[in-house]
Amino acid sequence: MKKIITLLIFVIGLNSFSQENKPLEPKLENIAWIVGTWHGEAFGGITEEIWSEPSGGSMMATFKLIVDEKVQFYEIEVIREIEDSLILQLKHFDSDLKGWETKNETVNFPLKEITENKVVFEGMTFEKVSSDEMNVYVDIENETGSVETVKFNYKK
Repeated sequence: MKKIITLLIFVIGLNSFSQENKPLEPKLENIAWIVGTWHGEAFGGITEEIWSEPSGGSMMATFKLIVDEKVQFYEIEVIREIEDSLILQLKHFDSDLKGWETKNETVNFPLKEITENKVVFEGMTFEKVSSDEMNVYVDIENETGSVETVKFNYKK
């Protein structure tokens, strides 16, 4: 009897794990949990990221980093439905809104996978911790060419 109960608990846990990690269709409604105003800390300052509801085949966000009560930089981000997938694109701006990328250039993160609690793009991952908390992991290349993954912990 003890073996049957242990096996049953294992099967239920395995089923729960597989449902949570089951890939979802690349649709904006499957990542709508990102929507909201998020605050965190990174790079020695305060971060703010605001994501809109899905509409018109996209979601839009703004990002701001404040260090010592001064804006260091901004980002405009979009996640778009394109060719039966999603792509995250962004542009960076100095505190005076001078762009980092050239006029027609964007930083692009193609979609790799969506599960119930995670959206994985090449170089950026959104992870739902709870309805009021998420982690964003961003691969950032430094001056030497090596890549470091930076974790942003956000709360609503």
